[in-house]
Amino acid sequence: MSGFREPGFSDRQKAAQEARKNLLNKFKSQPGPDDPAVVAKRAEREALAAKRAEAKAAREAEKAEQKRLAEEAAALEAARIAREAEEALAKAAEAEAEQKARRDARYAARKAKRK
Repeated sequence: MSGFREPGFSDRQKAAQEARKNLLNKFKSQPGPDDPAVVAKRAEREALAAKRAEAKAAREAEKAEQKRLAEEAAALEAARIAREAEEALAKAAEAEAEQKARRDARYAARKAKRK
């Protein structure tokens, strides 16, 4: 049984040349850009890309609509809160005025009693 034979320079050179030749043959055997199969695949990829772009545009439009609705809802809520605060302020002012009127009436009644 013979031992392992170290490949020499010429062996390595032949192997490299054979690998380059195989690679070139592999590249040459591929279909060209005008081949019907390549054209069909390219058209399919372009159709998929167009569908993806359309779906993305639809999602973006939906997001924009959702954002607009959320902003409208937030604006309505802010207006409601402002209106409630205004009403509460008006009620407090009315209650204070009523309280002052009762106090003034009591004061006037005390003054009238003295005279």
